[in-house]
Amino acid sequence: MTTTTAPAAITSPAISGRTRTLALVSLLLASMMELIDVTIVNVALPTIERALGASASMLQWVVAAYPLTFGIALIAGARLGDRFGRKRLFLLGLVGFTIASAACGWSPNIELLVAFRALQGVAAAAMVPQVLTSIQVMYAPHERGTAMGIFSGLAGLASVAGPILGAVLTDLSGWRAVFLVNIPVGVVALVAALRFIPESRSEHPTSISSRSVLVLAVGLLAVLYPLTMGHELGWPLWSYAVMAGGLVVLAAFLASQRRAERDGGDPLVTTSLYSRSVGRGFRGATIVGSLLFVVCAGYFLSTTLYLQAGLGWSVLKAGLVNIPFAIAATIGAGSGAAVLMPRIGRQVLLMGAVIMAAGLGILALVVDDATTTTSHWAFVPAFAVVGLGFGFMVSSIAPLGLGKVEGRHAGSASGLFNTTTQLANAVGAATLGTLFFEVAGAQEARLPLELFRPAYLVVLVVAVALLGLVALATRLIPADAHEFAQHG
Repeated sequence: MTTTTAPAAITSPAISGRTRTLALVSLLLASMMELIDVTIVNVALPTIERALGASASMLQWVVAAYPLTFGIALIAGARLGDRFGRKRLFLLGLVGFTIASAACGWSPNIELLVAFRALQGVAAAAMVPQVLTSIQVMYAPHERGTAMGIFSGLAGLASVAGPILGAVLTDLSGWRAVFLVNIPVGVVALVAALRFIPESRSEHPTSISSRSVLVLAVGLLAVLYPLTMGHELGWPLWSYAVMAGGLVVLAAFLASQRRAERDGGDPLVTTSLYSRSVGRGFRGATIVGSLLFVVCAGYFLSTTLYLQAGLGWSVLKAGLVNIPFAIAATIGAGSGAAVLMPRIGRQVLLMGAVIMAAGLGILALVVDDATTTTSHWAFVPAFAVVGLGFGFMVSSIAPLGLGKVEGRHAGSASGLFNTTTQLANAVGAATLGTLFFEVAGAQEARLPLELFRPAYLVVLVVAVALLGLVALATRLIPADAHEFAQHG
């Protein structure tokens, strides 16, 4: 999920009634389309592999390219909206996202599919930051509760519905449908947005350093490209050199951001948010969120490949078995944020991490004994437990992490939090995806199940270990953070 915080100073014409409701519908349609697109492609990966002759590394890029470019451009998208108009950037992003989706659906080869997925991420970075800010523009403080509640509910549903919808579309019309479905949704949202969404700008917009955006992009790509392609290329020496160079670039980038902030400038990344004196829990929530989304990206990717390539399930069966996860995650998200977090605070994250790890442990036991004739019902309890734990965490991390951030840093903190979690998705797909294919490639057996079972089990074990780190990191969030958490 993504969250944004509106700047303190906002100017916009007042709207109400039916016009405002239709504007909200447009914003929610675009937001749901983007959230679904993060996971809808996972279940179609084996079909894409067969149709386009894609290699394992290119499949990882199909997943990772979107969150990578999204995360890199997200802060810039928010600042451009403040400066040039949020409606204008929303429309630009919506049009770009719809066109990029069409291009993905009609891609003749895997290389162009990856390129258009990256363009989807850039377009989403222009569109998404404007959604919640526009809601805050359109609704007075005492009216926002209902609108934000609708948004949060739909966002949670969209995030877990992607694999299910992807399975149905792929089974009925092929893998291209998971992208082409965005065209009618985008057109409807665009027509409504042009007519009903009001324009707004920040009275004190912050500047954007194109150099900083470029340096960040170069550093991240230098790390992720060889990490993703290394398995296919045989891990040549240059791949390690490029990764090391990428880490140096990222370190230099953070140092420059720290200097810019110290000198009174306007850095792309506000590094002081990670200090105890300013962030007061933001650092802990960022670590928790990043580790969680690394786990989730690797989990969804490897689960899809194991179920379809290992067990030989159809795309529809592999997608529909995610329904227990979706239901449990929705229940966990609602009860976690609304009921548990106000009462037990950060402990809801600890509870979620333990439950999710237990679910992965149960899943590992099922996988260890599963054969191609094992019923899908054997997997249902484990998927439900994993989903419940995920739901407890995903709805509470941002409120707990951002609740104590000072008002003057709220916008930067929200944008930075979303950026890191999106980049964590890309890192998870690259690292755990590479681990999955490395283990599978090292097996001497040639039966699909004997190749992919060990690989999937290794990913599950690593995911459990990372959730253990999540449990420890929850201690970095102040015990009273829930007293400051604001929903929406």
